[in-house]
Amino acid sequence: MTTMVTAAQAPETDEAPTRRGKNPRTKKSIVLTLLTGIVLIYSLLPLVWLLINSTKTQDGLFTSFGLWFDDGPFAFFSNIADTLTYNDGIFLRWLGNTLLYVVIGAGGATFLAVLAGYGLAKFDFVGKKAVFAIVIGAVAVPGTALAVPTFLMFAKLGLTNTPWAVIIPSLITPFGLYLMWTFAAEAVPTEILEAARVDGSGEFRTFFRIVLPLLAPGIVTVLLFSMVATWNNYFLPLIMLRDPDWYPLTLGLNAWNAQAATAGGEAIFNLVITGSLLTIIPLLAAFLLLQRYWQSGLAAGSVKE
Repeated sequence: MTTMVTAAQAPETDEAPTRRGKNPRTKKSIVLTLLTGIVLIYSLLPLVWLLINSTKTQDGLFTSFGLWFDDGPFAFFSNIADTLTYNDGIFLRWLGNTLLYVVIGAGGATFLAVLAGYGLAKFDFVGKKAVFAIVIGAVAVPGTALAVPTFLMFAKLGLTNTPWAVIIPSLITPFGLYLMWTFAAEAVPTEILEAARVDGSGEFRTFFRIVLPLLAPGIVTVLLFSMVATWNNYFLPLIMLRDPDWYPLTLGLNAWNAQAATAGGEAIFNLVITGSLLTIIPLLAAFLLLQRYWQSGLAAGSVKE
């Protein structure tokens, strides 16, 4: 009888700490939710500011609160039209230059990182440890430290003030190479490669037909990192380019902002804000379009048979 009573009371004893006070996990979840909310507000606040102020006229920018709409006319579409047509449509030229640098530079950097990462992960050769050390060391070196030596080298080759001065340095991404190296080592089973070779599949066919689908999440990750780095690249084009016709959006908007800061140049301040908003939209679209490939690849890699 005593045993039965004790067993019946045991659940009440175990639940007693939970009834008396809050669960520690609940407290942690509340704190994490608050921190996540603060980070979310901090991240979205500049975007909201750009979106709101791009709807204002030139006068409304200086007479109304920055985080609220103006009582004047809704000037969003007129601001876009003025941005795209100002100075003979130079903004569209800068947009095309940026797309050129991203497609060739970021795309080429991703392709080279995938090839090199897979080769380093799945093939043994003399000096592999030395290559690993060089890659790790290159990751630790900031790009700004190499900008001036790169400029001097390109000046000797006569490539400055040309698109190649921006594209060629963008093709090298040590972090992307290291990421693909570590990802390929785990995502591509050696048994699959050996089975493909036994069936008579060549290395190139094995790579493009078998390896690439397995590397899809890593490829998308490296591509996104390379796209953002190339799209937001500022310092390298600043020292490499002198002709405004070859400016990317970062340099072009900075030139407009410098013009707006001068006497009489305030008339294009609304173009700077609207142009900045238009510059962000392609990156947001790229993340939204590529994230499903990212998530599907990760989900597929988590299933074991």
